[in-house]
Amino acid sequence: MSSKQVQPNGAISTLPEGSPFLREELPLTVREAAVYLGVSTQTVYLWVERKQIPHLRVMGRNIRFLRSDLEPFRATFKNEVGDGKTKET
Repeated sequence: MSSKQVQPNGAISTLPEGSPFLREELPLTVREAAVYLGVSTQTVYLWVERKQIPHLRVMGRNIRFLRSDLEPFRATFKNEVGDGKTKET
């Protein structure tokens, strides 16, 4: 038997029971990270290029993100953006 998880794009992934990873522990793709952060994939790629967001390189070109790394980034990002306006310093 397996458990089904609904992904942000509406697709259903199947994880075998007894899987050593929980869905939250699996690395996120660029698309999944963009949905989690509430920005476009282009913005995520820009942040990666500028080294503004914690990320992993898998097999050279593939980019992945750990949710535990994105949580503090997301909190900082949301505080800076606020109501759609960047706070002035």
